[in-house]
Amino acid sequence: MKKIEAVVQPSRFDAVKTALQEVGVQGMTVFEVRGHGRQKGHTEVYRGSEYTVDLLPKIKVEMVVSDTLAVAAIQAILKSAKTGKIGDGKIFVSTVEEAIRIRNEDRGETAL
Repeated sequence: MKKIEAVVQPSRFDAVKTALQEVGVQGMTVFEVRGHGRQKGHTEVYRGSEYTVDLLPKIKVEMVVSDTLAVAAIQAILKSAKTGKIGDGKIFVSTVEEAIRIRNEDRGETAL
């Protein structure tokens, strides 16, 4: 099993969610987060005062999928989140040793 964590632009979240559902991802956890990568934020002017916005709003989507579904899920995120501009986000993939459904104690991929 693989855990996929994707940090994407808020404006691309609906497209990412739809693309993941289309490839068969059944569950995900979504967080509203703030952060920055290489773009390091930007400056804005509000009521005549200039200030720096260095932690930009993003959406973090986490899911655990079977090894066979991982490549399709990653491709779905790449295609739906990409704008070609700086700040599109990142995808992190890690191996999950065990998953357990609390309700009935199913284990492994059955628990997903």
